[in-house]
Amino acid sequence: MYLSLWPGKPYPLGAAWDGKGTNFALFSEYATGVDLCLFDKKGRETRLSLTEISNFVWHGYVPSIGPGQRYGFRVHGPYAPLEGHRFNANKLLIDPYAKAIEGDVTFGSEIFGYEWDNADRDLSFCTKDDVDFIPKGIVIDDTFDWEDDLLLQTPRHESIIYELHVKGFTQLHPDIPADLRGTYAGLAHPAAISHLQSLGITAVELMPVHHFLAYPGHLKDKGLRNYWGYDSINYFAPYPGYSASSDAAEQVIEFKQMVKALHQAGIEVILDVVYNHTGEGNHLGPTLSLRGIDNVSYYRTVEGEMRYYMDFTGCGNSLNVRHPQVLKLIMDSLRYWVLEMHVDGFRFDLASALARELYAVDRLAAFFDIIHQDPVLADVKLIAEPWDVGEGGYQVGEFPLLWSEWNGEYRDTVRDFWRGDESRLADFAYRFTGSSDLYENNGRNPSASINFVTAHDGFTLRDLVSYTNKLNDANGEGNCDGESHNRSWNCGAEGETDDPEILALRLRQQRNFLVTLMLSQGVPMLLSGDEIGRSQQGNNNAYCQDNEISWVNWELQEDNEALLDFTRQLIGFRRQHPVFRRRKWFQGRAIHGSGVNDIAWYNPDGSAMREQQWNEGFAKAIAIFLNGEAIPTPGERGERIIDNSFLLFYNAHHEEMEFVLPEGLAHAEWETLIDTQESRFIKHGKRYSHDQTIAVMERSIIVLQRLG
Repeated sequence: MYLSLWPGKPYPLGAAWDGKGTNFALFSEYATGVDLCLFDKKGRETRLSLTEISNFVWHGYVPSIGPGQRYGFRVHGPYAPLEGHRFNANKLLIDPYAKAIEGDVTFGSEIFGYEWDNADRDLSFCTKDDVDFIPKGIVIDDTFDWEDDLLLQTPRHESIIYELHVKGFTQLHPDIPADLRGTYAGLAHPAAISHLQSLGITAVELMPVHHFLAYPGHLKDKGLRNYWGYDSINYFAPYPGYSASSDAAEQVIEFKQMVKALHQAGIEVILDVVYNHTGEGNHLGPTLSLRGIDNVSYYRTVEGEMRYYMDFTGCGNSLNVRHPQVLKLIMDSLRYWVLEMHVDGFRFDLASALARELYAVDRLAAFFDIIHQDPVLADVKLIAEPWDVGEGGYQVGEFPLLWSEWNGEYRDTVRDFWRGDESRLADFAYRFTGSSDLYENNGRNPSASINFVTAHDGFTLRDLVSYTNKLNDANGEGNCDGESHNRSWNCGAEGETDDPEILALRLRQQRNFLVTLMLSQGVPMLLSGDEIGRSQQGNNNAYCQDNEISWVNWELQEDNEALLDFTRQLIGFRRQHPVFRRRKWFQGRAIHGSGVNDIAWYNPDGSAMREQQWNEGFAKAIAIFLNGEAIPTPGERGERIIDNSFLLFYNAHHEEMEFVLPEGLAHAEWETLIDTQESRFIKHGKRYSHDQTIAVMERSIIVLQRLG
């Protein structure tokens, strides 16, 4: 067929339909030619050579081409791996700016730029056409009736984050229609939203939904697939495998409808994004998009050995964030998801890799400077996974203003405390109060700390108290993958058991973790399914388990009804009491000369903690007083915030401990609200006053509320 090609414009990049035709634009600094490839309904390909070049952007406008059009690019240039160039026009390439992509990459030797069986491997050149293996981009009409939908902007200190996998969360849900399970529409279904609302969740953090490489060869050969999705090959298109529709354009609408439904329920949407590397892997990986468009611009190659990639992620490559076009790609993607898809924030996978201007992690890297001044992104939630696998990549506490961080120190300290490891009480105290040692000095508040005990990467909460050792054999890597030092404890038996004492201890330990998490300052994050005792049978790296190992088993709701009710009550308790979610740091200062502090720390005998005790590694019991009348920051309208006061008794010993009401607090009357040896909150709990002692069971927590 004959198609006219007009000069078009270099901006915006990607495919932009204006109601009469579509503009196509692609950046490539080192290409010698770019072909726009258009496909009809029968898959027949028409190539149009883009001859207009503006600032290394190849562009053209095709009249009459509109929504639904399938397309890709072929890029000409030198195939010189030793110089970093890997152009191969035999490979159809996915548009980095495609807003919708029709399906998955099909694995085969054709998708590699080199001859698969050649002795020189990637130095050879493959002449096979891979057009039948590469999914096509789709031109879309991005109009959508959002009605009055806006970003929710839930205050950070009031947030409760729930990390979930779009497919795994609803795949087995009996109250969601079968054709919607495992999809964006499934997550928007009233049954899914009702569960989130009943918990009191304010934000869902979705594991990667950017289009990713689902079937890499090493997994396909084992009959497995990339379930987690941390191998993006596009940063604009939602992954089509999570859509109830086979129509790529409808997939975008479905995602927007999901966000809209969650917003109407008062729930924010945070995306887990992977801008540090792509699914094209190392020098032996496939040529799918950026590698074939402009390898040396988009990727960090090794200086002096440009055939190879710098790898700060352990995934084969690292994006070249020093290059202006790569920064532009990331920023354009972020703004698109906020402005067009209405998401409320982002969690950046291995964020330290994004800060590497040269080699060392730089807090003032261009990436952070650009985000800091961006009017769209400056007011959304920005969460860093503050580490990568490179030297010096562990950067907990080092991110700049505007950023919160997954607090790995919190996870490790709380796990060590409850498994009885020799650790300092000072570390526990810092984590419980929001980690001021990590975040206060650079001007951030307690909400900079995203507190978590479990996440997708590692044991579930149930497995954390059921397995001391990982069981990853199902991954086909000889149990060599995944973290070996999990700071877990099986409570006396490895894996499943019928021993009632061990089962009771495991449930108590789960409640201990949940109470510690929800009553700590900072922002709590709960892993989906932990509230109903989900297990992965000891697998702590289920990245390739798209099956019952990873999916939430909703039948557990009945088996673990008490744990679910306890979690609901606990989250509701946190949301009801601002003393557990302060905006500012504790100061420990006296209030009006009374000698009572906003927070105080006591030994089991009621005496105040002495300075030397903080660094002892054997103290496993502590009492914490939180003064609800000493919250220094006002409410939204400037009103003074006054809350109840609480005493928290933590006993991580293997023996029961007796706590004495601290002097100065014993004059008041106190009532038991929570005792983690009980499966639910306590109604009309036992009351204490004066010199009474409180027996706290081994490995348990008691929370008292002051009356009057």
